[in-house]
Amino acid sequence: MDCLKAFRYVLTLSIVTAAFSAAGQQASSKSAQPDAPSTVANYLAQLRQMIDRGNPAEALKQLDQLASQASVPPPGVDRLRGLALYAQNRFAEADAAFAAAIQRDPRDEEATQMRGLTLFRLGKPAEAIPLLESARSWNSQTKYDPNYVLGLCYTDTRRYDDARHAFATQYGLSPDSASAYLLAARLFFRREYLSIAQDYATKALQLDPQLPLAHGLLGEIALAVDHLDTAIPEFEKERARNPLEGSTYDRLGDAYTRAGDYTKAEQVLQQALLLEPNSTAPYILLGKVLLRREDPVSATMYLERAEKMDPANPMTHTLLAQSYRAMGRTEDASREMHAVQKLQSAKEP
Repeated sequence: MDCLKAFRYVLTLSIVTAAFSAAGQQASSKSAQPDAPSTVANYLAQLRQMIDRGNPAEALKQLDQLASQASVPPPGVDRLRGLALYAQNRFAEADAAFAAAIQRDPRDEEATQMRGLTLFRLGKPAEAIPLLESARSWNSQTKYDPNYVLGLCYTDTRRYDDARHAFATQYGLSPDSASAYLLAARLFFRREYLSIAQDYATKALQLDPQLPLAHGLLGEIALAVDHLDTAIPEFEKERARNPLEGSTYDRLGDAYTRAGDYTKAEQVLQQALLLEPNSTAPYILLGKVLLRREDPVSATMYLERAEKMDPANPMTHTLLAQSYRAMGRTEDASREMHAVQKLQSAKEP
């Protein structure tokens, strides 16, 4: 700690005497001036490592001390302050720091990109777009790929074709290809733009009727709004076209379960297990189906397996409680409901 204090003292003295000294002091500090910029740069590099290694609070403390010791902060301090604040989820303050960095150096690529990302996190996609477009045009190697966040900003401002182009660029796809339309549809679906996702997935199939996963996505979109009469045929088409895609089987099993066709649901979910042995979804869905078929013993077997794979899933514990209760195992049922309550309490603020 004493060495660190000494280093800070020397650094501060170097900055004051070499980089930011008054004109009258220049003659007496000539020997310190050549080393000061490199000393500051090395110090800032150490603070950057501190942020990257998960200690932004200490880095921010030292950055504030450094800024207070000079009338004009050294170049890069505002950017580093923004990075430290961003790492702490203090987005409004990070935005101000990145804005200050850009004001000092309009070609600061990282500050420009990070301010765009920060504005997106603040729910201001329209303001983020010009910054992210600038970052993308510079085509530099930075920590984050601006295309994905830019695509999300375009999506949230209803510039869907621009979003498709941004996503396609990130994945190296031709922007007008069937794959680009399907990729955009998947990402739109993830952000719950269901009608746009459906339009783009349909367009992908028009461009390439044999495109894998397109019917599956249309099935997921239909399932999300409980249109089972549409979801089931789409999943069946996907299964016929792409028989080794395990997720299709558990989605189809879910659709059959919701439709009350438990025989088909069980058959499809058993097939899903063979293709996705490390996924909990088929085990949980099978447990639900077997409970509805009044077979709690078999349901318990699958649900206990799912619990071992993912003990933090409250749905598994809820279904297990129902299974144990149906078998008269009241203590086990109470234990599972206690686990559900504990998991739910952990998620509450």
